[in-house]
Amino acid sequence: MEKQKVGVLVMSYGTPQSMDDVEAYYTHIRRGNKPSPEQLGELASRYEAIVGGVFPLREHTDNQVSGLQKTLQKEHPDVEFVCFQGLKHAQPFIEDGVYSMAESGIKEAVGIVLAPHYSTMSIASYNKRAQEKAAEHGIKMACVDSYHLHPKLLQALSERVERALEKFADADRSSVRILFSAHSLPEKILELGDPYPEQLLETSRAVAEKTGVTNWQFAWQSAGRTAAPWLGPDILDVLRSVSEEGVERVLICPIGFVSDHLEVLYDIDIECRQLAEELGLHLERTESLNTDPLYMETLSDTVWNKYGELKSQDE
Repeated sequence: MEKQKVGVLVMSYGTPQSMDDVEAYYTHIRRGNKPSPEQLGELASRYEAIVGGVFPLREHTDNQVSGLQKTLQKEHPDVEFVCFQGLKHAQPFIEDGVYSMAESGIKEAVGIVLAPHYSTMSIASYNKRAQEKAAEHGIKMACVDSYHLHPKLLQALSERVERALEKFADADRSSVRILFSAHSLPEKILELGDPYPEQLLETSRAVAEKTGVTNWQFAWQSAGRTAAPWLGPDILDVLRSVSEEGVERVLICPIGFVSDHLEVLYDIDIECRQLAEELGLHLERTESLNTDPLYMETLSDTVWNKYGELKSQDE
């Protein structure tokens, strides 16, 4: 009997493939408006600072996509899951991924974003693009909204907090302030009753409970530079305020990010670290999930459950 062939569209924000692609990438984010030379120079300098002429960022997403396919094949050998990549702001775009599915003869698919927390401004827009293009190609697609409380995700994050706390060997761990962080979004999402902030707090609370951490708070990071206000407090302001409180040790756990990208390698590892040094703080951060087997299993479980929902609609 031939295996059922099921597509999995693995979506993420996207990143340039090289320094030569930074302008096109930034222009796409700005909806076709080219950045000024100053804006482009600032973004390019950030990439230069973290990659040093080598560009490994895209590899993290590529590895996650291949890691998910291997995990699905291992855990569900009776179904032929085939993973395709679709990016929001870089090639292959979400629509390209769906087109590749259609070319491969895929008729049923699951869409999942490499971000655990749902927002109308992020996950919803990915899923809408994917499902609209899938419908054009006659592909029945079900999309995952969130998986922010999946037990294996919480376990992976908790293990990272425990390991990172060991870096403060000279101190009582209760003296370390944990800052859970995620990418800020425009404040207007609050008027929409968007679940994004609460889902992030739910993940933070769950990880804090699993690790027995009570000295923690939430901070936003990497806000866009627009006239409209973004969710705060910003993590740099939080570092200043905890220093004023007399806190000397800080651990950043960027739960909103699943791999090492600009927001982690520059915004935390360079910007936050520089400020921490100025403030005299001992700052550490948790490792990114990248291709941690527990994260791959989280994605695999979530895809499998969504596929089950898809099949039940046929019955």
